[in-house]
Formats: sequence, structure tokens, C-alpha cells
Amino acid sequence: MAKAVRLRRRAADDIETVAEHLRREGDDAVAGRFVDAVERAFNHLGRHPQTGSPRFSYELDIPGLRSWPLRRFPYLVFVFYVDETDHLDIWRLLHSARDISAWLADPEPT
Repeated sequence: MAKAVRLRRRAADDIETVAEHLRREGDDAVAGRFVDAVERAFNHLGRHPQTGSPRFSYELDIPGLRSWPLRRFPYLVFVFYVDETDHLDIWRLLHSARDISAWLADPEPT
């Protein structure tokens, strides 16, 4: 059974920001594929939460943090989440070129 996926406000804002950026770049189809890829990633992670990489958990000393890459877009986006007992807590969706440690240093409360 798949776990529920709960997005923090910043994660929802990240999705909207990326999709809007892709639309402004003039490619509604790519923006739509991005949103579809996010939904597929959430479905996959809900069924298989341990498949995300713990790399950033170790690098940033944030216990339980995992990441899942979304590829095939103009840039690589990582989904950052924590596998909670009854749900996945989606923290952020961030461009790989961002200062990820700064963006994750102060997550909003759940």
C-alpha cells in the first residue's frame, strides 16, 4: 500500500515556480511533462520510499532526508523528502545547481 504524500508549502511553491518558468520559456508541453513527472515520482516514492538517495542526509546532517531526481528537463530537479511512519513529507523540489544546503537549512514546520 502506498503512503500518502504531503507537500510542505515550499515544495508546492517549487512545483509551481518550475512549471511557470517552463511556460514562460515558451514550452507548455515541457511544463505539462514536468508536472506529470512530479506526480509519477510521488506515486513511485509513496510505494517505494526507500529508493531515494540518502546522500544529502549525510552531507547536510539531516537524519532521514532522501532525494529523488527528476531528469529530462532543461535542468535536473531533486525531490527532497523524509519518509515518516504514515506519510512522505516532501520538503522541497530544487534545481541541482542551487545551493541545496542553504535551501534546506531552515525547512518550514510540518
